Amino acid sequence: FLYRKTVSSNHMDLQKFIETQELSNFPIGLGGCRTMDYFFDSCDYDLMVFDENSSNNQIISFENNLITIHHASLSETNTKKLLQYDNLKILQDESWNLKMLLSTISEKRSLLFSDFAKNSLIESIFCCQKTKDGIDNNDVFAACWQKCASYYLADALSSLNNNPSSPSHMLGSLRKFKKNSINNHISSILDTTGIERATPTLLERMLKSTIGFSDLVEKNNHSELIQQKYDFFLKNSMLSDCYFYLGYVNKENFILIKDELNRKQDLIHILKIAFDIEADSNLLQHHAETIQSTCNDVLEIISST
Repeated sequence: FLYRKTVSSNHMDLQKFIETQELSNFPIGLGGCRTMDYFFDSCDYDLMVFDENSSNNQIISFENNLITIHHASLSETNTKKLLQYDNLKILQDESWNLKMLLSTISEKRSLLFSDFAKNSLIESIFCCQKTKDGIDNNDVFAACWQKCASYYLADALSSLNNNPSSPSHMLGSLRKFKKNSINNHISSILDTTGIERATPTLLERMLKSTIGFSDLVEKNNHSELIQQKYDFFLKNSMLSDCYFYLGYVNKENFILIKDELNRKQDLIHILKIAFDIEADSNLLQHHAETIQSTCNDVLEIISST
């Protein structure tokens, strides 16, 4: 009941949207889960617009659907972004430049996934260190860093399974990966994100704070999409997927402002609830050590292959 097999761009006139937004001069592709065979009704349409503009994503409502415009560059070098362009369904590309970029990405696909996985593992270890230092220095954000560490580890393991980072679907994917020496470490993610605490009451509180935090940081209507996904998860009793999704959104926004935290100490009030953070510093320390040793194990496995 959750999955649709069709590529749903057929159900909506994306060409009309492109015209109304005056985007007809740029190469454009449809990406994200709408091009896969596992999207939810609540998923947005990810339009990659190669306008060489680095501004924030825009989220626009059109014909009762939400469309996210990702401003993109044909000379992109960031691995995470290049992987978002993998398998794009080209909607317009008069110059063939987008087609050329996509064929380069497809040649380097496995290299990009392993590069992104390594970067994510290193970021995760960095966050674990921030957690441990934070516990020692009574930093109010210590527990937020621990959550970020768990989500970076999730990014890494998804990537090592050649799976794109999709916060709505990631928990479901992680549970389905075949058992092997790397995937046996998925339990470290499940044990340290807090998903077992997901209840409708808690999720409702997390939602309000997640939306508040997104509005503060992104200021781009993302909150409408967060609400739409939350409604879908709740309606389909996918409580732990909802918890994981909200946490992942908070991780992305927390990382955007990580260098300004010392000036924004009062953000902890909203983040405590948004991240559903752990108050027990012994447990926090234990989680950070679990993730750190997992990252080191996985790095060892991949460097020896």
